[in-house]
Amino acid sequence: MSGYLNTLLFGIYPYIALVVLILGTILRYEREPYTWRSGSSQLLRRKQLYWGSILFHVGVLVIFFGHLIGLLTPIQIFDVLGISHTAKQVLAIVLGGVAGVMAIVGATLLVHRRLFDARVRAASSSSDTLIIILLWLQLLLGLATIPISLQHLDGHEMVKFMSWAQGIFTFNFAASSYVADASLIFKAHLLLGLTILLLFPFTRLVHMLSAPLQYLWRPGYQVVRERNRRAQAPLAGE
Repeated sequence: MSGYLNTLLFGIYPYIALVVLILGTILRYEREPYTWRSGSSQLLRRKQLYWGSILFHVGVLVIFFGHLIGLLTPIQIFDVLGISHTAKQVLAIVLGGVAGVMAIVGATLLVHRRLFDARVRAASSSSDTLIIILLWLQLLLGLATIPISLQHLDGHEMVKFMSWAQGIFTFNFAASSYVADASLIFKAHLLLGLTILLLFPFTRLVHMLSAPLQYLWRPGYQVVRERNRRAQAPLAGE
């Protein structure tokens, strides 16, 4: 990959994605508040949705916070805590691998339900279908990086991505150089992740920003009550 293209994709594109993410999310919240929701098709094929949603959300939450802590925590903090690069690499592989398998199994159930159930497909928007497929591909790419990581248990590869991520947030214009010689699978994983951030404001993913904590342990069904017909009956003499 040429130096120019590497700079464009990993030095400039991250800022484009982050700006669109922030401004797009604010504008959507201000201008289209009634679209700020996840949408619901849970009355259709509920069992598959229930298990797919639980596996997907639990796995993705572990992956998200693992990436957040692992990439943005300064290396010096791990050194002070006595956590070696090898230990951090092994922890990331094991924890990320388990969470990744959970998430992709859940995502597979959700993709199958959305694409192969005619009623769910009819109730889905194009953006709903696109984003769940992109998330599935991102999880697949993440799992595909594990064999490569196993070849670098010294943590050297991991430090590259930590330096890149922290360089982006500290406006280090040399950040893209840290991943210049990274594996193509890792680069594809980074690019798709940035693209998902770019698309975030235009999809149902925005509901993540306002989901109450009790969402994590809510029941997998809605309570639908029958209308009180007596209350709707006209009064005598009307």
